[in-house]
Amino acid sequence: MTAPTIAEELRGAGLRVTAARVAMLQTVRDGDHLGVEAIASGVRDRVGHISLQAVYEALHALTAAGLVRRLEPAGSAARYEGRVGDNHHHIVCRSCGAVADVDCAVGHAPCLSAADDHGFAIDEAEVIYWGLCPRCSSS
Repeated sequence: MTAPTIAEELRGAGLRVTAARVAMLQTVRDGDHLGVEAIASGVRDRVGHISLQAVYEALHALTAAGLVRRLEPAGSAARYEGRVGDNHHHIVCRSCGAVADVDCAVGHAPCLSAADDHGFAIDEAEVIYWGLCPRCSSS
């Protein structure tokens, strides 16, 4: 069985297939925790002009559809990634802001059990580790 195309994924998520959405999903998946400006630039390289507002709207739709994941470390602008559905975590450099994926410590969602769930049905744990990346810690 072959993997679905981006157009098929968009249709399967109930979204209209447009050149901009296809380019955006490709850009996010090819990138590494990209910010909105970098995504807009990547989409423009692929399809030409697109407004920043259109990028924000499409990212919102892609995130709501579960095709893109939004990450917003404290004190940082939102970033987006194409790795979805596996409950992985992130490590962020306090100095340069570099972000890297960290696989789930336990291997199933949620990775952590809350001491008191307050009656919530927990289905995900979001963990962000903070420190210095190798480049920043050596300088």
